[in-house]
Amino acid sequence: MPATIYIVEDDKNIQEIEMFALKNTGYITEGFDTAKGFFSRILEKIPDLILLDIMLPDQDGLDIVKKLRERPDTVRVPIILVTAKTTELDKVKGLDIGADDYLTKPFGVMELISRVKALLRRSRSIQEEKVLSIGDITLDSEKRLVLIGDVECELTYKEFELLKLLMINAGIVLHRDTIMCDIWGMDYEGESRTLDMHIKTLRQKLGDAGNMIKTVRNVGYKLEK
Repeated sequence: MPATIYIVEDDKNIQEIEMFALKNTGYITEGFDTAKGFFSRILEKIPDLILLDIMLPDQDGLDIVKKLRERPDTVRVPIILVTAKTTELDKVKGLDIGADDYLTKPFGVMELISRVKALLRRSRSIQEEKVLSIGDITLDSEKRLVLIGDVECELTYKEFELLKLLMINAGIVLHRDTIMCDIWGMDYEGESRTLDMHIKTLRQKLGDAGNMIKTVRNVGYKLEK
């Protein structure tokens, strides 16, 4: 069954180009000019991927991402943000609240298709247990819940995804580039301190359990069992 992609873009010309390119690649596409129309359709059918413009007439794209990540039925749907904004701050903000990848206008059709294919492949390849438990840390993917012993630990979207990646690969050293690719997008070019800061805050929030996250110098990080 071909993947279904929702394109949320108020510029009709851009929306038509995106829909044409993706349809010709074999995907099922639906276009929306507004957040209202998009959310109405979400109630009927959840797509396999969302291509989302940040600048919409009725709602900010970043607010849409937040709402999607708060809903249990859309929390895992891959999102590619599309925007004319190019500053590092905008990119980091979008990725940190839960977007999976980022396209800056203008972009080529082949780049769009490549990003979509890579993100769908990555999304479908993640076969994970619903509940992971290592030491005092318990992570429930369905409930988006992390417990340290019996105490709930509140994490941001990216912190949760980072911890989950480390737990899935417990005992394995993950290269920095691998982590950045999986958590912040396929070719995220943000400064490496983004990862370091997330590791730092994650360790702090986990308390003593955070000591299980080890730094492997000049390589990356691992979670020791």
